[in-house]
Amino acid sequence: MFIGMDDTDSVDGMCTTYLGAMLAEKLQRAGCIVAELRLVRLNPNVVWKTRGNAAVCLEVLDGKPEEVFAVACELVEEFAEFDCEKTNPGVVVVEEKPDPEYYYQALQRFCTIEETIQRLDAIKAQYRGYKCGRGLIGALAAVSSVLPDATYEYLAYRSKDRFGTPRTIQPESFFVSAKATAPHTWDTVDFTAETVVCVPHGKDPVLYGIRGESPEWVAASAEMLETEQPSLTKIWKTNQGTDAHLIEYAGAPEEGFSYKVFGTVASTPETERGGHVQFLFQPEIGEQKFTVFAFEPTKEFRHMVRKLLPGDIVTLCGSYQNGVLHLEKFCLHTIAAAELRTSPKCPVCGGRMTSAGRGKGYKCRNCSGRVRDAVEMPRDMREGWYEVPPGARRHLAKPVVRM
Repeated sequence: MFIGMDDTDSVDGMCTTYLGAMLAEKLQRAGCIVAELRLVRLNPNVVWKTRGNAAVCLEVLDGKPEEVFAVACELVEEFAEFDCEKTNPGVVVVEEKPDPEYYYQALQRFCTIEETIQRLDAIKAQYRGYKCGRGLIGALAAVSSVLPDATYEYLAYRSKDRFGTPRTIQPESFFVSAKATAPHTWDTVDFTAETVVCVPHGKDPVLYGIRGESPEWVAASAEMLETEQPSLTKIWKTNQGTDAHLIEYAGAPEEGFSYKVFGTVASTPETERGGHVQFLFQPEIGEQKFTVFAFEPTKEFRHMVRKLLPGDIVTLCGSYQNGVLHLEKFCLHTIAAAELRTSPKCPVCGGRMTSAGRGKGYKCRNCSGRVRDAVEMPRDMREGWYEVPPGARRHLAKPVVRM
């Protein structure tokens, strides 16, 4: 059977994966075989998400569905953050995996509670929604999920008596681990900013999370870490780092969708108040131009965005929100020529040259020497992918190391 759970956390605490890990432990103690733990990230643009919009699915090979369902509900009722207005848990148990169409809808678009309940009734699932029942959306999406591309995350959880206290870690061990296991693991640290990025700072139960390409690599990375003693660890199969949220651009951007779109830079990037960088983009498909933003939290990534020029041919990846594309990464395919904006030196006498007129090149003030061709300015960029730093990366965004 497949057990889905979602929406048990809040901005102040708890974690749906922690409840899933506790459920797995409880079922195993009862003699059940838990074949897989799956962590599924859904559309990152939904406004009602609590934190990372994650749901979990446990695949159990034996046991009675009604008993497993009861155990899952008991855990939710004991540990979920019901006091949070945005927390509306959902639990789903099915004996056969549903059509993955619903998973893709929840991952790339939007779902309603009403249509979710209709689907649950149609497939005769056992389910329970708490409060408004919005967690049923993620729970059904999790049990419906398919992962044609998958990564893994090693999650270590804290002892309950430590919840809400500062985490005890040895930062240097995280850098050692990241260097030793790269490129098979990623987003453990940010080497440029010299910070650890895989350790949360809130009151939730997670001590750290190591992401990588296989269970073996994430486990090997975790073995090198020096931290407080975890109370529980689990390795989750996940759609994180796969770009599963991106869809091909079809000619007109829709609010809340995430795109991979090919086209041309249509204006010189400008830095706005607050440090955000924006430019105008012309997609290859459709006539509608739209604005692209690289926001301040993406830090040094903005420096590369500022180097783009009109005429550059690029592929952009990002989410369309509030009428602009929030840039996650871009690939520079063709670098446009850029004319030198200052007058060159005369190749004959070395004097400063002036413009001879639009499209006529330059002439020397001293010896009347001429340069008839436009002088191109060297571009400090190479073709290829550019991405936000690890600390600003969305869970679903595929890191360039995987590309």
